[in-house]
Amino acid sequence: MATIDSRLLAILDRAREAKAPTKAECICLLELPETSLEAALLRATADATMRQRFGNEAIILGQVGVEIAACPAACKFCSFGEGHTRFAPKVMTTAEILQCADAFTGSRELYSLFLMTMHTFEFGRLLETVRGVRERIPAGTQIVVNIGDFDRAQAAELRAAGVNGAYHVCRLREGIDTKLDPEARKQTIRVIRDSGMDWYYCCEPVGPEHTAEELVEQMFLGIDYGCFQHAAMRRVYVPGSPLADRGQITELRLGQVTAVVALATLACPETRNIAVHEPNLIGLTSGANVVYAEKGANPRDTEEDTNGHRGRDIAACKTMLYEAGFGQLLTAPGRRQSLADAFRCRN
Repeated sequence: MATIDSRLLAILDRAREAKAPTKAECICLLELPETSLEAALLRATADATMRQRFGNEAIILGQVGVEIAACPAACKFCSFGEGHTRFAPKVMTTAEILQCADAFTGSRELYSLFLMTMHTFEFGRLLETVRGVRERIPAGTQIVVNIGDFDRAQAAELRAAGVNGAYHVCRLREGIDTKLDPEARKQTIRVIRDSGMDWYYCCEPVGPEHTAEELVEQMFLGIDYGCFQHAAMRRVYVPGSPLADRGQITELRLGQVTAVVALATLACPETRNIAVHEPNLIGLTSGANVVYAEKGANPRDTEEDTNGHRGRDIAACKTMLYEAGFGQLLTAPGRRQSLADAFRCRN
């Protein structure tokens, strides 16, 4: 059997001491064959390191896709992209959104409720929706928006309405595989950080064609700007989308990317959790401790309501986290509950 490269062992040993790998080292880690022993050691190291970093706590987030439209961002990997979407326009009523909020937060196990729109959205209606949701859900449950670009004045209004955070990404090949301006995306990220919101970021959407260098440059933006959450997401095969013929990476490869993201964030004290999307056990044993439940529109789905299709509910997410070995759920800042107690009958 071949000897494991001492340079790799040195990188992983430093990670166990909470010392992040450099960009060049992250590139080397991403170039490991995904089925190799070395990649397995990488994933195991990230798993052990992040469990120690986050106290073996996990988080469930819930996202409601509140509308469907032909999105002018025209992302070539998205089922809503203008020019190739097969969906007819549809908007959830306020009552439907509140019903989803109730379903997600009724058990008090959800850390954050995400409201997702297309890139262009009706800001006034969003504010009204946020206010209605804020009055409806438990006080400690966070509200996060996943919307298009916005400015400082709008950020202040969102904060005042009850928004705690925002998901915003300058994605892989932004401006090439999308019609969005990378600099505008970065400006919104700065607005989010300056406004005091929690900033949720991700290395996404990862496809087979992306090089290790591309992945590292994109993931390090989250580290350089100080993200609250980092993550890895693979591009999902969406029939009829412009990038469908490029295929998708395996969950094993996604676990490897997740592991590198997790170790790289050792250089980012602002990072409080790591997500993997779509949720899977390999990712949750490769450094991630967050899963998303989903309801309504989903840019990776071909159904109007992703729940029961690609999207999972709270119970399924909780089961996945339990099976991955996590001990507690962080259900709000400073509030926790035992995962083991919920499954005591299995022991």
